[in-house]
Amino acid sequence: MVEIKNLVKNYGNKNAVDDISFTIKEGEVVGFLGPNGAGKSTTMNIITGYLSATSGTVTVGGKDIFKEPLAVKRQIGFLPEQPPLYIDMTVYEYLSFAFELKGCEFNKKEHLGEVMEKVKITDVKDRLIKNLSKGYKQRVGIAQAIIGNPKFIIFDEPTVGLDPVQIIEIRNLIRGLGKKHTVILSTHILSEVQAICDRVIIINEGKIVANEKTADLNRVVGQSAKIKVKVAGPNKEVLNLLKSLQGILSVTSDGIKEGDTYSYIVDSNPAIDVRKIIFNALASKGWPMMGLESLEAELEDVFVKLIQGIDGKEKR
Repeated sequence: MVEIKNLVKNYGNKNAVDDISFTIKEGEVVGFLGPNGAGKSTTMNIITGYLSATSGTVTVGGKDIFKEPLAVKRQIGFLPEQPPLYIDMTVYEYLSFAFELKGCEFNKKEHLGEVMEKVKITDVKDRLIKNLSKGYKQRVGIAQAIIGNPKFIIFDEPTVGLDPVQIIEIRNLIRGLGKKHTVILSTHILSEVQAICDRVIIINEGKIVANEKTADLNRVVGQSAKIKVKVAGPNKEVLNLLKSLQGILSVTSDGIKEGDTYSYIVDSNPAIDVRKIIFNALASKGWPMMGLESLEAELEDVFVKLIQGIDGKEKR
């Protein structure tokens, strides 16, 4: 478990990290988000022992990073935004160097073989790193992060500069690692968080503005629940009926007819489950419901709303 309590980091008169506290449980994959200058990298560098703190505590696996830095660092694998690669080494030479640097006690040949197989770089183990593609270099960086089987892995912008195929491959790799490790993922690609993370922590101006399960972020900002309903019935009459129902805030129709069916986007009060209300109302009119699906709000919308403030005014 990673536990942050009242963490503060000052640079002169600037509070880069302003009295934040949060906990990450073992086995969680947590997205750590925020705009540029929000304090993300500072916080991660403190967790990994690269920076000191002005005040507060950081414990990883029950050990204090400031009192037992080496013991904590042995539990953490870290992939910074710019992977720390020695490009004139072969992949195997570099991973062997990282193995020795970490003081691992496993059988080196077997362990490195397992690591390379896990990140799918066995086929390039004898190539110079400088001759690899960006995607393979990123895989090598991930490989060095998981050498020693650390309990906690921190990724800082792991897919920056990759093409779409490489992004999907790295996402799948991180998702797989999340089954056996605790993962903290810092990224600006919000769809990445929705695809990978169990929980999201959002930081702005050094303070935490959200700490929720990914699926619960709508509730934090008072976002309406949105569903798509397909109904076989007269368009205008169905539209008016839906608008009149309890808990429904607004209804729009795309006006496109599929056979005798129209689609409607319904915004509703998140505190009221309107699905039964809609079903019963349509059934009473003899208008069959042909489809019903939930439309999750895009994380981008929630993120902007949190950063700018619930009232929509930008925070500075």
